[in-house]
Amino acid sequence: MGTIHAICISDIRGIQKSEVSSIELRPNHGLVGDAHAGNWHRQVSLLSYEKIQAFREKGADVAFGAFGENLVVEGFDFASLPIGSLFRCGKVLLELSQIGKECHSHCAIYQVMGDCIMPREGVFARVLEGGTLRVGDELLLEERQTPLPFQAAVITLSDKGAAGERKDESGPLIASRLRAEGYEVVEELLLPDNAALLKKHLIRLADQRQLDLILTTGGTGFAPTDVTPEATLAVADRLAPGISEAIRAASLAITPRAMLSRGVSVIRKKSLIVNLAGSPKAVSESMDVFLSVLPHALELLRGQKADCARKDLTASTTHSNFLKKGYL
Repeated sequence: MGTIHAICISDIRGIQKSEVSSIELRPNHGLVGDAHAGNWHRQVSLLSYEKIQAFREKGADVAFGAFGENLVVEGFDFASLPIGSLFRCGKVLLELSQIGKECHSHCAIYQVMGDCIMPREGVFARVLEGGTLRVGDELLLEERQTPLPFQAAVITLSDKGAAGERKDESGPLIASRLRAEGYEVVEELLLPDNAALLKKHLIRLADQRQLDLILTTGGTGFAPTDVTPEATLAVADRLAPGISEAIRAASLAITPRAMLSRGVSVIRKKSLIVNLAGSPKAVSESMDVFLSVLPHALELLRGQKADCARKDLTASTTHSNFLKKGYL
């Protein structure tokens, strides 16, 4: 249980928010009148009252809203909670969607203190059910009645695609197949073949959004610009070589050129990252190899109990059943 100490909004992004006594929240939108409201995953920002107080004790003269937070709540260590956590306050229901944020340019607080707590302690949520919040209201951690769907991102690596010189067919194909299996595809990115940029997004998606699965397509060959495997290995905590080995083994039965694929599979925190080739045909063939096994692997990464002896058919239909039951 937590207590709301402050509600802060601003009608312009990038500035300190001002306190209000109450606010209306709309589903799939956010706080009415706040610049960060909209149809995306960062509709409401929350920060722990205790973290702000500890920062003040270091000599920081910061008011509520100074970090750009919407809600200041006592009683929760937000950054320690898993993605998908639900918070209830009266009619309002929030779902935790991101932990921390990237600091693009150091704010005024950082310039003075040499530190800012929002990038590591601030969290974001989506509004599932709307209503009114008031200062002094209690915020409760609510138990989920249905499992959080596996969340995924798809990244296409292509210089020509990113420049608009070639239509990306592989990325949408991957996303479509994942959605058909019941995955929630939360981001689809089209990037140039740039190792630093890919590493940045892989870290963000794994650490801040805590996605279950990240699939990349492109950049796995022998060309000088093919740097996807190197960028993926650079962010890895552990290797998962069996997936890529299985893809290459199956592909070799189709074409000897499969031996030239350098794609890798790795784990970062609780996210599985798998490199796929760039062509739609190769992408589809590769997904045929591993898609039925993924639910079991992702459940293990989530720390959920899984029956290692269960049939592949059960594993492959787990998330399509979410769709049939209306969980999505």
